[in-house]
Amino acid sequence: MPLIPEEPQIHESAQGPRVTPASGRTAPTPRPVPGPRPAAPPRPGRPGPVRPMPAQRTPREPVLAAPGPSAKPVAPAAVTPQIQLVPASADGALDAAEETVDLLLESGRAPGEVLVITTGDPHPWATHELSFGEAAYWAQHDAGDDVFYADAAAARRAASRPVVVVAVNGGSGETAVTALALGRAGALLIVCGDPQTINSVLATGV
Repeated sequence: MPLIPEEPQIHESAQGPRVTPASGRTAPTPRPVPGPRPAAPPRPGRPGPVRPMPAQRTPREPVLAAPGPSAKPVAPAAVTPQIQLVPASADGALDAAEETVDLLLESGRAPGEVLVITTGDPHPWATHELSFGEAAYWAQHDAGDDVFYADAAAARRAASRPVVVVAVNGGSGETAVTALALGRAGALLIVCGDPQTINSVLATGV
């Protein structure tokens, strides 16, 4: 007959309360519900540089200029042409004017920059051109391609040119003054004739 081992006898004082199969395990003790965490203390560290607050800018008031006298437009100063005298007699004034024109062209002046005015008899070129009519004559003037010859009376209609050559080859003093005054010279006025007559004309009318 087989032997059945006996269960060891354990006292309740040493083992604790026994759990019967019907009741199961003893319920664990409930844990307390955690509350809110206290705020963590600030970590020690180096204080960073503190920027100063920008100062408030005071708005600048516009500077008003003191009212001054109103500026008046300045008219451009009139350019006075240079005057040159070429001594010559009344009979030789026209030849002197021709020689002067040749020198001007040789020095680089364009023919259209030169106007020749006679105080007495007109230049032969002017007489020739007028034979074709005043329209053809003034067409040559308006074209401005060549030296233009005119007497003192026609000089009023002639336009200004950089150089004006006046041949004092006769005529009244008033005509000579008119020719010089209306010389239409932009840069240079050359007067060919008797120096005494020219000086008196210049002193009187120019």
